[in-house]
Amino acid sequence: MTHRYLTEEHQILRASFRKFLKKEAEPYFEEWEKNRIIPREFWNKLGEQGFLCPAVDEEYGGMNADFGYSVVITEELERIGTSLVGVGLHNDIVVPYIDSYGNAEQKARWLPKCVTGEYITAIAMTEPGAGSDLANIKTTAVRDGDHYIINGEKTFITNGIHSDLIVVACKTDTKIQPGYKGISLIVVERDTPGFRRGKKLEKVGQWAQDTAELIFEDAKVPVTNLLGQEGKGFYYMMNKLQQERLIVAIEAVVSAEEMLALTIDYAKSRKAFGKSISQFQNTQFKMAEMATDIQIGRTFIDDLIVNHMQGKDVVNQVSMAKWWTTDMAKRVAAECMQLHGGYGYMEEYPIARRYRDIAVLSIYAGTNEIMKQIIAKNLER
Repeated sequence: MTHRYLTEEHQILRASFRKFLKKEAEPYFEEWEKNRIIPREFWNKLGEQGFLCPAVDEEYGGMNADFGYSVVITEELERIGTSLVGVGLHNDIVVPYIDSYGNAEQKARWLPKCVTGEYITAIAMTEPGAGSDLANIKTTAVRDGDHYIINGEKTFITNGIHSDLIVVACKTDTKIQPGYKGISLIVVERDTPGFRRGKKLEKVGQWAQDTAELIFEDAKVPVTNLLGQEGKGFYYMMNKLQQERLIVAIEAVVSAEEMLALTIDYAKSRKAFGKSISQFQNTQFKMAEMATDIQIGRTFIDDLIVNHMQGKDVVNQVSMAKWWTTDMAKRVAAECMQLHGGYGYMEEYPIARRYRDIAVLSIYAGTNEIMKQIIAKNLER
């Protein structure tokens, strides 16, 4: 596969990372799925080989690399399995908050360990009563001398069990209206008094990805853990959602590519009525339709990646890509499972896992309904 924005250095990284995953992830992935968690040792190996946080500045141990490196890493992780999304979340969603809004002391304290894998990160936005409606969060952080006292609950938190640093969206001002103006981002560390993890959540798919509830009961966090300025948290989150949703769109297209490849191989080998099912016109037409949809998605996101790398504001187009590619990938999953027949419903066939894993992509990082609202609002301007 060639992308017009990738250089020889990016392709060298791809070859190296693919080799690493073939040795360190592929043989163990089924075991991780059964155990419902990816071992920390894998994170440490990623860090040792330089596959974590490539965009971080060299003074903190990163490579100061462009977004193309993140694209390559995201694609190769998705080819192994969607349960590896926590690595992409760490690299391209959470750590950029610290990188962009952290002060010099915070960066020096946290970023080097994020790069080595000693620290795993999470971001806690969603609450039991507030999902896509971030302005409605109820978690509070009340100033008490040199500390914030945080109270509230977060749920559906990716890397929730493993995380050592959690960027928590909370209300530091509950009186100001509209409510989003009172939101701040505070970094909560693993051993913070008053912070505990709830249950590890049992999901339909992405079994090896640790998703959890987080509970804050008078959690005492130093004021020095405030990211950026008080009351700016909502704006910071809005600024970062373009990249987060672009990452999800990339994962959706890669997953669809993988599902089609699996199904083409299966259709060639499976016989019915004396010939392989790949020779039936219905199968051929279904394959042609899926290949076309996937190519449209790939072309769209490749263009968006170029624009994103150039620093352009493509929030509207990324919203389009996020909903369209994730819906498309769900259609592909259903068609591919159907073409596998009864075997597609068996866990021993990879299409079954892909079918389970893809469902949530249209929900997280902002539901597809929210994406359409964003697009519609921008059409009115």
